[in-house]
Amino acid sequence: MKSRPLKLQEEMERIILKCDVCYIGMVDQNSEPYVLPFNFGYKDNTIYLHSAQTGKKINILENNNRVCVAFSTDHVLRWVNEDVACSWGMKYRSVLAYGRVEFIEDYDEKVEALNVVMSNYSDNKFEYSKPAVMDVKTYKVVIERMEGRAYGY
Repeated sequence: MKSRPLKLQEEMERIILKCDVCYIGMVDQNSEPYVLPFNFGYKDNTIYLHSAQTGKKINILENNNRVCVAFSTDHVLRWVNEDVACSWGMKYRSVLAYGRVEFIEDYDEKVEALNVVMSNYSDNKFEYSKPAVMDVKTYKVVIERMEGRAYGY
């Protein structure tokens, strides 16, 4: 069984919205790859992220804002013959999203970004203290290109 490419934007968005974590791939100043898991929010072809104000990832992204964001879900181990290792595989649905990180500095935009992130995990409505909003780094990835694949579905 071969994996199949996903063509429809809606199908890829459904995969993104099923995920509770994404992985952000970036490249540092020494051309070394650096990949981290993130909580995220997704809305209108944009991925919203938050983190501490400083650190290795911020240094990297300030120097090179190009990223690849990986999403993967619906993992199910399968096999054709339980005794034949080469017949084993993992069913999955995945999406890769490419774009550039844009840091969000405006207070109201930061609050909206945090609301999008929180809506991925809860239906609750949240209020944030001004110091908390000012203390968090918020950013977005406007998706320039997406590709998806599914195997076993």
